[in-house]
Amino acid sequence: MQNDTSKQKLNLFSLTMIVVSLVIGMGIFKTPATIAAKAGTPTIFFAAWAIGGIIALFGALVYAEIGLRLPSVGGYYSVFAQCYHPSVGFTVNVLILISNAASISVVALIGADYVSDLLFGKPSGELFTVLLATIPIVLFYGVNLLGLQTSSRTQNILMLVKIGLIVLLISACFTGLIVDPHGYNPNGKVYIYNGHNAGLLLMVSLVAVFFTYGGYQQTINFGSETNTPATLQKGIVAGIALVLFLYLAISFAYVKVIGFDKMKNATAIGALLCETWFGKAGGKVFDGCMFLSVLGYVNVSLLSNPRVMYAMSKDKVFPKIFSYKHPRTDALMPGLTAFAVIAIVVAFFGKGVDNVLDFSIFLDCIGFSTSAATLLILRKRGQGNEEITGFARHVTPYLCVVFVLAYFVIATAVVIDNPAAATTGLALMVLFFLVYFVFYHRRKKGI
Repeated sequence: MQNDTSKQKLNLFSLTMIVVSLVIGMGIFKTPATIAAKAGTPTIFFAAWAIGGIIALFGALVYAEIGLRLPSVGGYYSVFAQCYHPSVGFTVNVLILISNAASISVVALIGADYVSDLLFGKPSGELFTVLLATIPIVLFYGVNLLGLQTSSRTQNILMLVKIGLIVLLISACFTGLIVDPHGYNPNGKVYIYNGHNAGLLLMVSLVAVFFTYGGYQQTINFGSETNTPATLQKGIVAGIALVLFLYLAISFAYVKVIGFDKMKNATAIGALLCETWFGKAGGKVFDGCMFLSVLGYVNVSLLSNPRVMYAMSKDKVFPKIFSYKHPRTDALMPGLTAFAVIAIVVAFFGKGVDNVLDFSIFLDCIGFSTSAATLLILRKRGQGNEEITGFARHVTPYLCVVFVLAYFVIATAVVIDNPAAATTGLALMVLFFLVYFVFYHRRKKGI
């Protein structure tokens, strides 16, 4: 029986939920406390969130047009390979795959901690935690084997639950209650506004804000898997607009319920909002909700990353096996299997992996700025001009320039704030650049 490929296409709602799930991870439930400590004042705090959201909207329009001009499975590799060089696509995307595999492991381990606290009120043994962390990876590996439609519908349900949780937390500001933090990060630095350093505090705050807004660029991995070309454009913009609203609203709720000064470097701030509705049981309710949040992140990671491996395989910079699709479900079985196995293996190394991810913010800045700049290259070539109509034809190039410059500023801030992380990121880029020319360059030339 022939596979009906039309059934393996994403509609507008499904793509919007993928965008939202790529952006909203677990960061929004803890990073606002860190950003408050960096911002110094509520004005700078909210300005950082608003500026980050506006830049994200600019980015949404830029990536939507890139996706229209260059629609392909694994598009985040294709834009680098076609607009720069396959070595650039290989280097950037291998680093992203490694970072994402480590991230999924760390998030799964954090989810296991939430389950342990929910069930036992304390952390479990290391072996039990690791085994518990592998459950969602194995579960959603199976879901994704059933095809794009099954995994995207599962993601829709998980994201509706997460959005419902965020709306519940936002509504805490209407209870009129004030909740004091139960603890603080002892290693957290608190920045003080002295009347002259607003620009510096804003730039430092934007590093964490931009990272919390990131992820939606991976949506172009589904460029040829939407039911219409316009679905990609509308889905990215609608998803980021929804994220912007939710982020600003929950940030306001944190400040109103906890207090701006008390919130600085506080721990478990999401659970504090839960306490306004459920009292002492709020922590347990939050534990359960966080585990559901973990499930959403695991599924969307397994949904997106194998598509990059597929594109790299089709371009002969990855082994040929990764271009195999299941004849009935179109599931990318080799890439999906490899990514899941790597994530499980990394989980067994424990939470120390989280320290390795410090360089990912710097790499994200490089990836965002260089991938967004491909729009200008595609426009110069005239590639896909027939797909672009309306105001976007005239406005998007300017938004692209602003977006690229913004991420250049953030990359500079990372270098200033964490030079070791930036150095690590650059060293890894050079390493994988050399790997490409040693192992794949001659193969692509047919030598």
